[in-house]
Amino acid sequence: MKSLDLQTASYDYDLPANLIAERALDQRDESKLLIYDEARDEITHEVFKNIHQYIPSESLIILNQSKVFPCRFLAHKETGGKVEVFVLSLMPIDEKYEVMLRSSGKKNIGDQYFCDELVFTLVDKKHDSFMVKINLSHEEFIKKLDSLGQIPIPPYIRDGIADELDKEQYQTIYAKELGSVAAPTAGLHFTNAVFENLSTKNIDRDFVTLHVGVGTFKPVKTDNILEHQMHSETFEVASSVVNKLNTKKDSIFAVGTTSLRVLESIFSENEFKDLGVSDTDIFLYPGKSVKSISGLITNFHLPKSTLIMLVSSLVGREKTLELYKIAVENKYRFFSYGDSMLILRDPKKVQEARQ
Repeated sequence: MKSLDLQTASYDYDLPANLIAERALDQRDESKLLIYDEARDEITHEVFKNIHQYIPSESLIILNQSKVFPCRFLAHKETGGKVEVFVLSLMPIDEKYEVMLRSSGKKNIGDQYFCDELVFTLVDKKHDSFMVKINLSHEEFIKKLDSLGQIPIPPYIRDGIADELDKEQYQTIYAKELGSVAAPTAGLHFTNAVFENLSTKNIDRDFVTLHVGVGTFKPVKTDNILEHQMHSETFEVASSVVNKLNTKKDSIFAVGTTSLRVLESIFSENEFKDLGVSDTDIFLYPGKSVKSISGLITNFHLPKSTLIMLVSSLVGREKTLELYKIAVENKYRFFSYGDSMLILRDPKKVQEARQ
């Protein structure tokens, strides 16, 4: 592995601001698709709705069925000062929820923040987050999410201010398990028509669940990527899915970085392990052998992020940056609402990684 592969600055690239997608396309599957065939070292420019033409018959695609919840609450203090309460998880700990707070002035234990009938009471401070109690039961809180909370689109999209359209667009059509604070965006391109086309080639699909936390987008602040503290996330894979993975393990395609992190976390000794509900803090970058998949469907990620490092673990940093440069030249749309890329890995390299 080259020393440059370990330097955060080596994962930077130039991106014109006008290529950052502000909105999803009206028709999800009309997004552009850059296909990289590693074995042939060939690039093809396509439309996502035709992705079935490039994935081998009898393959298995794995998608993350986590559903984004409206976790951003615009509240106010008793004094009237504005406070943004960003709920990080819907899994309370001792009836307390972990949140991030954005407001002017100090944040003191006992402070209360009001959002209509919802009241957040600050009860504890952590390193870079806070713990609050709310005045509703957990069931009541869940019922109030849609009416009181906002969808948490990233800050680089319209300054993070969501509207009603985002409630539909910033969600995959197969989202099922409520709990993510960010969409598994590679899945945003899929439509029922795409799934139907995949089925014509006997390409099966199944689901894992990994609730995306804000740690996914935590910037790498260290010069050396090995010094970066990777976040941990909880995932779940049903036993039936594990069995299917082991049956199809020579042709598995992950939809998104979260799905890949799950698959790589449960793959060892040349098979997928049934871990049920577990945690992963896996960090993939060049030099790490990715053994679980034959291909990846992914969006174009932020410069110097752990996500672009993950893509680089598949085809190398230099090739990844070359693909990104080509995407810029061809005016692909970037980030959460942007276009997509399909990486078809060299089967020989996958087998070598597994040995």
